[in-house]
Amino acid sequence: LHDVCYMLHDHMLAKIKGKIEYIKGGYVVVGVGGLGYKVFTTPYILGKVAGQEEVEFFLHTHVREDILALYGFLAQEELDMFELLLSISGIGPKAGLGILSIASPKTIKTAILNEDSSLLTKVSGIGKKTAGRVILALKNKVAGISVGDKEAAAVASADIEALTDM
Repeated sequence: LHDVCYMLHDHMLAKIKGKIEYIKGGYVVVGVGGLGYKVFTTPYILGKVAGQEEVEFFLHTHVREDILALYGFLAQEELDMFELLLSISGIGPKAGLGILSIASPKTIKTAILNEDSSLLTKVSGIGKKTAGRVILALKNKVAGISVGDKEAAAVASADIEALTDM
């Protein structure tokens, strides 16, 4: 069973496209080939897909001893940020979705580059210590953005301050 779970996590279920069966607090059930897949996502994405008949998600398959869960995103950039966040000790899928619920991947990258933990601490369950770990662990990973993006990141820091003052 462990080998099957490992295979599912690393090699299968990377994307899903299907009919929206229904949307319920925190997830979408996507119908494909007679099966309904429960895909957890952010409130923003839930609002964006509401009213559509079909949806296509980039997937993260979360496998643990007691759970197999799918997390879906409309853009590869969102999935990439989610998976980066999950690589940090103390950040699970709930916190990862929480962070992506309050900011775009670009805004999160900007906060990390500016070592601004205030954006991350807005998420329930993330304190200063965990936010500091996220920044320390991801700063080099997100630092590979181009110079033009760094200039945009500096300009966007005012936007982050506006968000965190809310």
